[in-house]
Amino acid sequence: MTKRSQPEPSSAARTASYGDQVPARILAAYALPALPLAAMTLPLYILLPTFYTETLGLSLAGVGFALLVMRLFDAVNDPLVGFVADRFRPRFGRRRTLFAASLPLTALSGFMLFWPPVDATTGYLLGWGMMLSLGYTASVIPLTAWGAELSSGYRGRSRLAGWREGFILIGTLIAIAVPFTIGFDTAEGVHGLALLAIGIAVALPVFGLIAVVIVPEPKEHTKQRVDFRKGLGHLRNNKPFLRLIFAYLINGLANGIPATLFLYFVSERLGLPEARGPLLFLYFLSGVIGVPIALKIADTIGKHRAWCWAMLINCAIFAVAPMLPEGALYGFGAMCIATGIFLGFDLTIPASIQADVVDVDTASSGEQRSGIYFAAWSLATKLSLALAGGTIFPALAFFGFDPQASGNNTDTSLLALAVIYAWVPIALKLISVLLMWNFPLDEAEHAKLRASIDGETSS
Repeated sequence: MTKRSQPEPSSAARTASYGDQVPARILAAYALPALPLAAMTLPLYILLPTFYTETLGLSLAGVGFALLVMRLFDAVNDPLVGFVADRFRPRFGRRRTLFAASLPLTALSGFMLFWPPVDATTGYLLGWGMMLSLGYTASVIPLTAWGAELSSGYRGRSRLAGWREGFILIGTLIAIAVPFTIGFDTAEGVHGLALLAIGIAVALPVFGLIAVVIVPEPKEHTKQRVDFRKGLGHLRNNKPFLRLIFAYLINGLANGIPATLFLYFVSERLGLPEARGPLLFLYFLSGVIGVPIALKIADTIGKHRAWCWAMLINCAIFAVAPMLPEGALYGFGAMCIATGIFLGFDLTIPASIQADVVDVDTASSGEQRSGIYFAAWSLATKLSLALAGGTIFPALAFFGFDPQASGNNTDTSLLALAVIYAWVPIALKLISVLLMWNFPLDEAEHAKLRASIDGETSS
C-alpha cells in the first residue's frame, strides 16, 4: 500500500464537511434531485409492469424476464460506476461532476421508457430499461456518496438521509398521482405515464443543476490509495458492512414483493381496482409522515434498534393482509397508513447506517471509497427488486394467476397471490431483524471511528 499525495482542490471544487449540523439550505438543495429520480423508481417496478402487460399486451413472463435481465446488467454496471466515482477526480469535484454528467442519459431514458410507442416490444422495454439503469446508477451513486461524505456525524447523517428520502417519497407521491389522475389504460396520446415522462425530462436537469451549484463538494479524507485487490480485501473484512448489506438485501426483497404485486392484490384479491391509486398514494404519504418519527426514535434508541422494531411491528400488521375479505377498503386503507409510516423507517435508517459503515473501511484502508460501497448497496437494492419480479411472476403463473383475466382468476390463484404478497415478505423481514438486532456500530463506536479518521487526516 503506497501513500500518494492527493490533488489540491481547485477554486471550482469548493469543499465542505459538516458534522451533525448541516444547514437547511444545503439539505434542501441536496435533496431536490431526489424528486424526479424517485418518480422513475416506483413506476419502473409497480406501474410499468402493469402498463406493459395490461395496456401494451406483452406477456407477464416476458416483462418479468426483461426486468431480471436489466438487473443482471446492473451487476456489471453498478461496481464500475462505483469504482469510477471513487477514482475520478476532475477539477470540479468527483461527486458533483459525475452526477451532473449522468443527468442527460437518465432523463432521456426515463422519457423513452415511460412514453413508449403503441407497438413497443419486450426488446424496447429491455433496451431503454438498460439505458435507464446505467443513467440512474450514474446519478444515484455519486448523489448518495456525496451525502454520506458531506456529513460526518452519526445523527447528522440521519438528518441528511431523512431529507433525501423524504423528497424521494414526495417524488413517489407525484409519480402515483399523475398517472392515476390522468389514466394510463391506453398507450395512445399523452397518457398519465407520458405526462410523468415529460416532467422527469424537464425537472431532473433543472433540479440537478440547482444541487450542483449550491451544494459544495464534500471534503475528502483519503490518506492513501489502495489497489483493487487490497480494496476487495478491506471490503470483505468490513464485518458491519457484510452484516448490513445482507440484511438490506433480504429486507429489500421483502419490500419488493408487495411493491410489485400491490396493484394486482388490490384489484384482483380485494376487488377494488378503482382504489389502487388512492391506496398507493395513502401508503407513500404515510411514509413522509414516518420520516421525522424515524429520526426521533433513532436518536433515542439508536439506528439499528429503531429499524428492527419498525420491521417487527410492520410484520405484525402485514400478517392480516391475506385474511382481509373482498372489498375491505377501510381495513386495507388502515394497513396502508400503518405500514406506510414504517416505510419511513425502512428508507431513512438503513441509508444513514450505510454511511457509517463506510467509515469502517476509511479507517482501515486509508482511502475514502464511498462510491464502491454505495454501488454495492445500489446493486443490492436492484437485485432484490429484480428477484421479486423475476421469481414471483413465474410463481403466480404456475398457480394460474392471469393479470389480464380481471375478475376471472380462480380461488387457488388468488390465494397464491395473497400469500406471496404478504406472508413471504414477513419471513424475509424476520431474517433481517435477526441480522441487525445486535449490530455492533452504534453511536459510541462511530464516534471512535470518526476520531480516528479525522485525527489521522489532520495529522
